[in-house]
Amino acid sequence: MFKKTLLLGTLLLAVSFNALAKEWQEIRVAIDTTYKPFTYKTEDGKPTGFDVDIAQALCLTLKAKCVFVEQQWDQMIPGLLAGKYDAIISSMSITAEREKLVDFTGKYYNTPSQIILNKNIKTDGTPASLKGKKLGVLKGSTQESYAKGELVKAGVEILSYDAQDQVFQEIIAGRLDGAVVDIIEVKGAFLDTPAGKDYVFVGPTLGAYINYFGTGEGIAVRKQDKDLRMALDNGIKTLRSNGQWQKISDKYFLGTDIWGN
Repeated sequence: MFKKTLLLGTLLLAVSFNALAKEWQEIRVAIDTTYKPFTYKTEDGKPTGFDVDIAQALCLTLKAKCVFVEQQWDQMIPGLLAGKYDAIISSMSITAEREKLVDFTGKYYNTPSQIILNKNIKTDGTPASLKGKKLGVLKGSTQESYAKGELVKAGVEILSYDAQDQVFQEIIAGRLDGAVVDIIEVKGAFLDTPAGKDYVFVGPTLGAYINYFGTGEGIAVRKQDKDLRMALDNGIKTLRSNGQWQKISDKYFLGTDIWGN
């Protein structure tokens, strides 16, 4: 009897999942292609990266077509609410502030942020020791929220930019002393490149500041699209259980656990 009940429950879940997926034959996905290795462009201009591969795997699971829409980061949520696209799959952290406007799936990864600084600058990593320094952040990001909430009052000058790669360009140009960044993104995009050889992490990772950084990166959808959220949530669970999530993660971050706590 138990086996029959379990089988029936599994079948009902599959039918429910397929029904949700059929309602979304095309999913327009917003991405910010300045966030390597999570979201960026190949030399021939095609979107790629961890977020893009996850989005494509989810669309395949849902039997839907993925259509990628490029969007500047600080306009991500306004664009979603305006109907320009159906979901944001672009390393968006799940925060209480954002949840006032949109709904999120559960996380599909979770990596902390930290401050990077020129290695020749003396500091113990505390906000007070960074007084007078110029740090760059992505406009509209959790890193910007943290920097303005915790570092400005310590006398740190915070400059916000429209794209993450602009932050690194400003560091290279000598107009910034460092930045507040995701520790995985900054390695591939800056620290592991020749331009980043003189920059190091300082202070602790900042995951404890949940009020700023949230509880992981999830997929944002409009509050009325509960069926899409449920379908994507089930899709993430499917990718985790069938090994696809790990395969995609290993492609970009072999040896590093980005699922997080």
